[in-house]
Amino acid sequence: MSLGILGNKIGMTQIFTPKGDRIPVTVIKGGPCYVTQIKSKENCGYNAIQLGYFEISPNSKNITKPNLGHFNKVNLPPFRYLKEYKTLMSSDYEIGQKFSVEMFKIGEKVNISGLTIGKGFTGNIKRHNFERGAITHGSKHHRAQGSLGSGTTPGRVFPGKRMSGHSGVEKRTVLGLEIIDIDINENIIVVKGCIPGKSGNLVNITLKN
Repeated sequence: MSLGILGNKIGMTQIFTPKGDRIPVTVIKGGPCYVTQIKSKENCGYNAIQLGYFEISPNSKNITKPNLGHFNKVNLPPFRYLKEYKTLMSSDYEIGQKFSVEMFKIGEKVNISGLTIGKGFTGNIKRHNFERGAITHGSKHHRAQGSLGSGTTPGRVFPGKRMSGHSGVEKRTVLGLEIIDIDINENIIVVKGCIPGKSGNLVNITLKN
């Protein structure tokens, strides 16, 4: 797994090239993240580092006592989000080491993952692209589910049946987005194209292998 950082999606906008071409871009606040734990083959069976993002108050309701003790053990402030990245040599890192947008360069390709926008409880027409029923001739099943096959043996609904339910909030990864611009002072990274989720959504940014 490539090493990366966590960030928040700010929103989308557009920029113009010197040739006059319009490029849709997404603005992301990336990091800074700090190393909160180092795992090695000797103590955990694999090499990895744990990064913390978005510092919060020790009295925040978003922190539990076990996690608070985890941060106090390494003399670091509590972070709301933690993410683990596997590495080849965990000895190359140290507790409290900072990672920010400085690890990326303009023109590089990155993979960005996050949760899609939630759409709430939706029916089959919107969720699974089902066709609607007849509108005329006394039909009373315009957008209804229809038969579930419960009249056949064994007379029950099988798991995985496409039915209405909660839609959205699914993990999605967009591969190979080009970095257009980087602002080190404001921890801003601008990538070409769109990424999952709404504005403010937590995203994971890693270099494309």
